Amino acid sequence: MKALDELTFDNRFARLGDAFSTHVLPDPLDEPRLVVASNAAMALLDLDPAVAETPVFAELFSGHKLWAEAEPRAMVYSGHQFGGYSPQLGDGRGLLLGEVYSEAGEHWDLHLKGAGLTPYSRMGDGRAVLRSSIREFLASEALHALGIPSSRALCVIGSDTPVWREKQERGAMVLRLAHSHVRFGHFEYFYYTKKPEQQKELAEHVLSLHYPECMEQPEPYLAMFREIVERNAEMIAKWQAYGFCHGVMNTDNMSILGITFDFGPFAFLDDFDAHFICNHSDHKGRYSFSNQVPIGQWNLSALAQALTPFISVDALKETLGLYLPLYQAHYLDLMRRRLGLTTAEDDDQKLVERLLKLMQNSGVDYTLFFRRLGDEPAAQAVAQLRDDFVDLAGFDAWAEQYTARVERDGDYSEAQRRERMHAVNPLYILRNYLAQNAIAAAESGDYSEVRRLHEVLSKPFEEQAGMEQYAQRPPDWGKHLEISCSS
Repeated sequence: MKALDELTFDNRFARLGDAFSTHVLPDPLDEPRLVVASNAAMALLDLDPAVAETPVFAELFSGHKLWAEAEPRAMVYSGHQFGGYSPQLGDGRGLLLGEVYSEAGEHWDLHLKGAGLTPYSRMGDGRAVLRSSIREFLASEALHALGIPSSRALCVIGSDTPVWREKQERGAMVLRLAHSHVRFGHFEYFYYTKKPEQQKELAEHVLSLHYPECMEQPEPYLAMFREIVERNAEMIAKWQAYGFCHGVMNTDNMSILGITFDFGPFAFLDDFDAHFICNHSDHKGRYSFSNQVPIGQWNLSALAQALTPFISVDALKETLGLYLPLYQAHYLDLMRRRLGLTTAEDDDQKLVERLLKLMQNSGVDYTLFFRRLGDEPAAQAVAQLRDDFVDLAGFDAWAEQYTARVERDGDYSEAQRRERMHAVNPLYILRNYLAQNAIAAAESGDYSEVRRLHEVLSKPFEEQAGMEQYAQRPPDWGKHLEISCSS
């Protein structure tokens, strides 16, 4: 394991030059202190977990110190926000400190969010507050533990720096990791500003560093776009299968790597509601839970438009046509596994759809239903879950179909079924009320709940002794929390 001063930097994006980013130093926070750190994320950089408790750790990730080899840069990009094009966005409160090369041969961006003003801050102050930093940290690591592709979070550093939102809060920084922070909006920026040389340079950068296998194909750019389509189809299938709502699927929040990116007003479903809107600023429901699938396709179309200088329109359209079939295949495969099925039948999609309609009309807890479905043999499980439904006749009909489907599925023991289902159906998810409880404690100076919740969510499928309170349905107040982009 390494100490902090032993990290090896290789700042590949910074070498692209000033057309792609601007050199900016982080603005230090007052009285920095560690709120929480992820040992799993630290391991990606070969860091000894013990270094998180040292003073220099908080100083490095609060802007007070900087590695000599780091080259902090604010990236420039644009994007479609709620369907309208914004010609210049960029890192308004974040900085790419540099890229670290790990012993495993992987490059990791060190991206410090909340680092102060940049040329792209627009009307903002460049800061992040403690609550939003905690939410991003918990979500990044929780999604990864569920098997959903995501950026990672190394730590949150709190401070005494005052920051004004709806009220005065305290500033914080979150250090996030990803193999790349290039977004759909990067390509849009160079396309719409008519800078073909820089756009081609960016495309070559992404292709060679992140999709090298595509360089062996007859049409490398097209192969890369197809890979991006496939990755996004799989990511969004996992969002839908696990009930995750991103909240702000603008093209500047979509990663070129197909990972969950830029957490704001996200939420996991409590009661199943296909029309759930987690962002209270999303008045028209553009980014509702049920809209995430078509919005994913819309965003890929926006990226395709930006790639027309390199790829024919016909080839782009054909590749975009793969998105929905790929999404449906990934989604149905995961939902089959969540139902404990190991084989495929033609009517499985209808079986899933009937269940979700019944859950929608009854306000059934989405996560706990699937977990409890695997606790007992199928017939016993559906009998115990029956009282959660309003339409008893409808549920009985579904339960009869489901138990018959399980009987046809294969010859395996109930213990095997339970183990298999519990491996894909989490007991613990990041519910908004759990995050809010941890944030309230942290804002009063107690970080123990943030750390405890992070530990619980790092093993979402394993029943953990003494942690029953994290696996309960939320109280009524916890179902109606308003989350905004500043959250």
